[in-house]
Amino acid sequence: MSTTTDLIRQHLATLGLKAMAKALDEELARAAREHSPPSEVLERLLAVEASQRLARRIDWRIKQARLPERKLLADFDFEFQKGVDRAQIMELAKLDFVRRRQSLIIAGSSGAGKSHLAKALLLLACGQGFRCRYTTATDMLNTLLAARLDHSLPDKLKLYTSPDVLLIDEVGFDRIEQEEARPAALFCKVIEKRYGKSSTILTTNIDFQQLGDYLGDPVLTTAIVDRLIHHAVILNIIGPSYRIHESKRLNAELAARIKPPTETPAPAAGPRKPRAAKANTPIG
Repeated sequence: MSTTTDLIRQHLATLGLKAMAKALDEELARAAREHSPPSEVLERLLAVEASQRLARRIDWRIKQARLPERKLLADFDFEFQKGVDRAQIMELAKLDFVRRRQSLIIAGSSGAGKSHLAKALLLLACGQGFRCRYTTATDMLNTLLAARLDHSLPDKLKLYTSPDVLLIDEVGFDRIEQEEARPAALFCKVIEKRYGKSSTILTTNIDFQQLGDYLGDPVLTTAIVDRLIHHAVILNIIGPSYRIHESKRLNAELAARIKPPTETPAPAAGPRKPRAAKANTPIG
């Protein structure tokens, strides 16, 4: 005959509440020890299930965002990169700029930490339940250029216009195969559809004037820049390359490990003893 606990476990299995089923015995034992009221036991079990589901949902959002790596603000070396204001980054980490549908532009030289900060903020946005998407500028434009050829452009555009937060990384890093002004026109379509409706994060190592050459149409790029910087938060990181710094540190450590041991000098030789003279053999 099934006990009440067995019946509860069956109901949990039917409803697919796996986390609650796993925690059931432990919570019932705790309730017996602490004389917990039924409502408190139920709340704790529901909290376990809700926490598990939230974690799975966040993990799913991160996978949907196509983030190549999970960067954390806690891992950013603010002590090394003095060009980054820690207080300003922590304020951005609250994601109020996302809720206000503002853009965020992070500019600076290669290796300054732009992508690290941008990816970390996108990861936080995934954790807050926002629909996110990561792409490099080259990948996005190549995808859209190919979509024009196979007539799938409207569907492909939605990949970049529908997310709550879009991170366009490495703008200006790679040269694009320019066919007239098509890259600029496609980039403009993405920014135009997102303008005032959702948040766009962009990292770049070129200034806005060079962006026109990069996209192939300086005139159209002016319209893009106008929409990008309107109400945008702009960070300009002026500082050394962390990658070069890290490379030098690792090379120094490697050199220290493989440095041959210092040879112990041989003891100095003492004064040589004089050789004994041979006795003259008489000739007889």
